Amino acid sequence: MKILATICARGGSKGVKSKNIRELRGKPLIAYTIECFKKWGKADRIICSTDSEELADIAKKYGAEIPFMRPVYLATDNAAKLPVLQHALKECEKLDGCKYDIIIDLDPTAPLRKLNHLDESLKIFLESDANNLVSVCKSYKNPYFNMVELDENGYAILCKKPKTNIIRRQDTPKVYDLNASIYIYRRDFLIETDKIMSDKMIIYEMPEISSIDIDREIDFQFTEFVLKKGLFEFD
Repeated sequence: MKILATICARGGSKGVKSKNIRELRGKPLIAYTIECFKKWGKADRIICSTDSEELADIAKKYGAEIPFMRPVYLATDNAAKLPVLQHALKECEKLDGCKYDIIIDLDPTAPLRKLNHLDESLKIFLESDANNLVSVCKSYKNPYFNMVELDENGYAILCKKPKTNIIRRQDTPKVYDLNASIYIYRRDFLIETDKIMSDKMIIYEMPEISSIDIDREIDFQFTEFVLKKGLFEFD
């Protein structure tokens, strides 16, 4: 079984300026994800897809390969993640002269993951017939109970209508937040699909502390606080 490990990191960022290379407790943010893959040691190749020469140099310093630079059309604010992954897979297979079986993509904006998270998620995936796996955490808002949207008349209604009257959040169906940490794909599905969500997608649940996705300045500061206070420890 051949595993391709991917890290997709654009040079630009609107929510947090240059967040992928911004220092978090003395290291660039992207370094945490590269080091996780390196310590895990089960991927045949660890590559970073980026459009930034500066980011590429930093990624190489911490142990990722940059076998190609990401094309400009895949590095815009509107570029979706899926075409970036498909491009990375096709380029690596062309360069390596082989086909990969499994693609594991880790997002550098979710740095608080442990090695056992990779082991457990891959084990669950390989024991299934799923097309893909996404990591999640428990959601503390629930569309059946305390999340609303506006109807065509502008009135607030529950996002998802429950089958019975629910008076406590604890009685609602389980829902999860996608925590943007771990994505696993079978090669043929990834090549052929036009959407990340599939009819045969499974989840891997992670703790809340490992599910911080740095999208805003407050997320970055909270991650720094968590590490400073020793609330999360890497392997």
